[in-house]
Amino acid sequence: MKEPKGENRVTLLPEQAEALLKKNVTVWVESGAGASAFAADEAYQNRSILIKDRKEILQQADLLFSINTIPPEEIAQLKTEAVLVGIFQPLYHFQTMESWAAKGITTFSMDTIPRTTRAQSMDVLSSQANIAGYRAVLVAATIFPRYFPMFMTAAGSIPPAKILILGAGVAGLQAIATSRRLGGVVEVFDTRPAVKEEVQSLGAKFIEVEGAADASKAGGYAVEQSDEYKQKQQQRIAEAAVKADVIITTAQIPGKKAPVLITEEMIAGMKNGTVIIDLASATGGNTPLTKNNETILTANGVIILGNSNLPGGMPFDASKVYGKNVLNFLQLVIDKEGAIQLNFEDDIVKGCCITHGNKVVNERVLGLLGTGSN
Repeated sequence: MKEPKGENRVTLLPEQAEALLKKNVTVWVESGAGASAFAADEAYQNRSILIKDRKEILQQADLLFSINTIPPEEIAQLKTEAVLVGIFQPLYHFQTMESWAAKGITTFSMDTIPRTTRAQSMDVLSSQANIAGYRAVLVAATIFPRYFPMFMTAAGSIPPAKILILGAGVAGLQAIATSRRLGGVVEVFDTRPAVKEEVQSLGAKFIEVEGAADASKAGGYAVEQSDEYKQKQQQRIAEAAVKADVIITTAQIPGKKAPVLITEEMIAGMKNGTVIIDLASATGGNTPLTKNNETILTANGVIILGNSNLPGGMPFDASKVYGKNVLNFLQLVIDKEGAIQLNFEDDIVKGCCITHGNKVVNERVLGLLGTGSN
C-alpha cells in the first residue's frame, strides 16, 4: 500500500513482489505506492503485478503490507481476519493495537521481531538503523559549517571535526564508520561495556562510565539505569559534548520516552555551529529541545535536527533491505501453495504477533494496557 506523505519507502520493490508470484500469491500494489522509492507502476506491471486502487485493496486483501499504521477509518474497511504486516511501534501505540484486535485482524509488527540469531535476516530495526547511522553523518556533514577531515593547505591547517556518538547499536556503529571515512575524530558513549571492542575496532574512542546496569538479557536493547549512574553518565557526556563539533544521538528504550542525554545546560555550553542529529526524536528525543521532523537553531548557534526516519531519505536501498526482511519473514507464514499458515509454535511468528483472534496477544503490549496475560 501507498505510505502517508513524508514516507518515501515501499514494502516491496517490483523484483521482491515478483518473488511472491512464484509462491502462487496474487499480488496487488496500490497505484503510486513505489513512486517515491523510484519504482513506477509500470515496473510492477512489467512483472505481472496488478495495480489496484486503495479502496479495493483495503476491502479485499487477505494480507496487507503498510510500513506505517493505517488510519482507523481504513482499518474499519478491512476484512475480518485480514493480516497486517508493518512497523507499527505497538509499545507506543498500544491503544491502537487494542482497537485493531477488536476488529479481528491479525497484526505482525516487524519492529518486535525477536533479536535472535535465527531472526537476523528479518530484523528491520537493524537494517533500517544501519541506513539511519550512515545518513545521519552525511546530513551532519552538509549542515556543519566546517570540513570533517583535517586539511594541510597553503592557507593554513584545518583541524578535523570532533564527532560524539551516543549509542553504539547498529545506527551508532555505522555512524562511527561513516564519520571515520570522512576523516572525523570520533568519541562514543554507550551504557553497555561489551561494545567497547567494536567501537575501538572502528577507530573511535570509547567513553567509559562505571556502574552500568546489566543489559545482557535485554535482547540487544538499552535498559533503564540507576540515578547514581545517570549522574556519572551526564558528567562524562557533558565533558565530551562541550568539545564536540557534531553529536549524533541514537538512544531509545522500547515502550518508553527516549532518555535525555544532552541537557539544556550542556547545549548552552556548546560552540556556535555545533550540530546535533537526534535519531530518537519520534519518542521524545535525547535532548529536551528536540522536535521531530524539525530543525532548531538555539540562541548560541547550536543546530538540533530531529529526524527519526532518515532511512526514508534513501528510499530505494531502504526499501530493498526492508523488503528482503519481509520476504524472509513471509517464509514462516505462507505455505508452498501460497496460503496463509500461521504457526504460533514458531518463536519468531509468536514474538512479533501483536493481535490475533480478537485479542492483543503480545505480552509487553498487554502489560502496557494493564490487562496482564490473556
